Amino acid sequence: MSDEKIFFAEPGEIVNPVEDPPKSESSGQEAELEIPSSLPLLPVRDIVVFNYMILPLFVGRDKSIQAIDHALNNNRYLLICTQKDEQVENPGPDDLYQTGTVVMIMRMLKMPDGRLKVLVQGINKARIRRFVQTDPMDMVEIDVIKDKEFTDPTSESEALLRAAREQSEKLLGLRGVDASEIMAVLNSVDDPGRLADLVASNLRMKPADAQQILECSDPLQRLKMVNEQLVREVEVASMQAKIQNMAKEGMDKAQREYFLREQLKAIRKELGDVTESGDDMEQLRESLKKARLPAKVMKEAEKQLQRLENMHPDSAESTVARTYLEWLVEIPWKKKTKDRLDIKEAQKILNEDHYDLEKVKERILEYLSVRKLNPRMKGPILCFVGPPGVGKTSLGQSIARSLNRKFVRMSLGGMRDEAEIRGHRRTYIGSMPGRIIQSMKEAGSVNPVFMLDEIEKVGADFRGDPSSALLEVLDPEQNHSFTDHYLNVPYDLSKVMFICTSNILDTIPSALLDRMEVIRIPGYTEQEKVHIARKYLLPRQIKESGLKEKDVSLSDGVIKEIIRNYTREAGLRNLEREIGAVCRKIARQVAEGKKGPFRITRKKVDKLLGVPKYILEDREKELPAGVAIGLAWTAYGGEILHVEVSLMPGKGKLILTGQMGEVMKESAQAALSYARSRAKTLGLDEDLLDKRDIHIHVPAGATPKDGPSAGLTMVSALVSALLDRPLPRDIGMTGEITLRGRVLPVGGIKEKILAAVASGVKTVIIPDSNKRDFNEIPPELRKNIQVKTVENMDQIWPILEIARD
Repeated sequence: MSDEKIFFAEPGEIVNPVEDPPKSESSGQEAELEIPSSLPLLPVRDIVVFNYMILPLFVGRDKSIQAIDHALNNNRYLLICTQKDEQVENPGPDDLYQTGTVVMIMRMLKMPDGRLKVLVQGINKARIRRFVQTDPMDMVEIDVIKDKEFTDPTSESEALLRAAREQSEKLLGLRGVDASEIMAVLNSVDDPGRLADLVASNLRMKPADAQQILECSDPLQRLKMVNEQLVREVEVASMQAKIQNMAKEGMDKAQREYFLREQLKAIRKELGDVTESGDDMEQLRESLKKARLPAKVMKEAEKQLQRLENMHPDSAESTVARTYLEWLVEIPWKKKTKDRLDIKEAQKILNEDHYDLEKVKERILEYLSVRKLNPRMKGPILCFVGPPGVGKTSLGQSIARSLNRKFVRMSLGGMRDEAEIRGHRRTYIGSMPGRIIQSMKEAGSVNPVFMLDEIEKVGADFRGDPSSALLEVLDPEQNHSFTDHYLNVPYDLSKVMFICTSNILDTIPSALLDRMEVIRIPGYTEQEKVHIARKYLLPRQIKESGLKEKDVSLSDGVIKEIIRNYTREAGLRNLEREIGAVCRKIARQVAEGKKGPFRITRKKVDKLLGVPKYILEDREKELPAGVAIGLAWTAYGGEILHVEVSLMPGKGKLILTGQMGEVMKESAQAALSYARSRAKTLGLDEDLLDKRDIHIHVPAGATPKDGPSAGLTMVSALVSALLDRPLPRDIGMTGEITLRGRVLPVGGIKEKILAAVASGVKTVIIPDSNKRDFNEIPPELRKNIQVKTVENMDQIWPILEIARD
């Protein structure tokens, strides 16, 4: 439905006159016009009509059209009243202000859509007395309202007239309108009421404010009200002009930059350097919404996005801000994988991927069980400690597969810059988050299995201490709000399952070690190596060599031959290399056209792999006096350690060689002091100790050696040299000694026993306190070696068959 609203005639538009309106002989006396007491009513929505006001209207409502027709067919007079609520489509008596303006229709034009376009002029104010009819149009009886007479001008009236003219001129100037003609009209009006109506008809007022002015019949009071509106309009126009000037200054600069950028874009487009793209900002905003950021992070993202919108797209700061927002979008904040909480299925997967390692598997199944009962539990911090090649890293992959989680690995070896963990601050182009956040982005979920490899090899220099930065990462009580310097917002790492790996624990800071649950993974026995080689290593190498399983036939005896003669390690890397070498030899024969299957026997092993690297039979059949076999632990597993003692004429001087550490040197001093104190019991000549220099040497002098566990071996070698009695060739020993002859417990018992078995040692002497460690050794390993425990040195001599004459 059409509304009654003001229209503005377009330049050159012709409005056809209905007929010339009657002219008043006076110049402004409304009383000379005969206004009927009953008039048709025309409601209008958003305008108040004043006396002397000429304005065009659109008329579309049926009642309004009927009112226009009635007026044209009679005396052209209408009463125009304003609606209280412009949303009402069919206003009744209660929806209209009771005071309006009687107008005369000057011209009328019918529109193609059925509406009327009329030009009206305000004649006099009137008040509705009552409604005569409401259908088909509104007819009302009216009372004409006359203003109070204005007689002689006063100083107050003159001041009000001048103020109205000055404020009007100022307002016109602020709006950029030529005020000369308009001011000429205003200066010619000396009647306060008429000037008030003239100015009010051209002010932008709310209908309610304009209605109050219309209803005021006191000319001076009405002019005061108009002056108040003028002052308000001048203030608004002044502020608007100020804002426009500021906007224009910025616009001029922005337009120049826009023009230059458009030119540059056109040049690049012609060269084919760029392609058209959508609204990047809108795409970035949508991506941020889809990323499901936490409230605090979203607040920071919106702040940076607002800054980015105000930056020049080619500026360096714009690149930094955009890269930061892209990182926020790509990092997982709430996305996670669903854990596989089927304990039996997880156990099956762990057994498929790894042989033995019962402790580790049991710990993972315990974690899954607790996770099943308490879904909100924090992720554990496990640390696998063991020699290289025992499967620490691959075990992490199996754990991720059993949990149905993503797996990410981060190597810490050689890391010396703290920013590698905590990230770089956003102060320069190229700054990035730390590798923790980068790995989380790679994982794509908030609950991956996160492996920190070689944690014992983290260093420190002038760039900071990465191990200290890891304290927050690996603390279950703190990592729920880990703060990366680049992101500068907290990130939740509490759902991550961290697994660290290390060869040794000595170099890990105690504060960092305290945050981790240590699980030791010792080396493998010969039987375990055979089983692993048969199930995992051989099939993998056959596949990598391009062979088929039927092409290679390798018995367990041949695998044992390779283990004994070509490898001597706690892990499996060298064993897999040797098996791979065998497979490559066979692959060459297949490539040359020979057909299999190829059966590898013990005799063929030497031909394929060359001369054995380790031969047990080469060991001396009898050890000379002064030589003892010790068992040592290294980061690469257990080792056999020969300790040699030689006596020379001298004055009791002790000479130590073999690149011993301070602790091992102290063990040698303790061994000599013990021998002196027990000389009579052992049947030693006390003068011999004073007249001989004692030289203790540990072969492989280029390799640093340290630790207290060689004390038992040094005492045995020293007594053997002093008594000139050789020790059995198949007995190895380990243990720390005191000056009183007590044998103290040592670590790495399983690794040492593995080394002893691999070297053909039949009997091992260990401290009595290490009995519990021996119970953890696999049964098949116990069958191949005899273990004897001692509490003090006096118990070792019968075992070594060194007795007093």
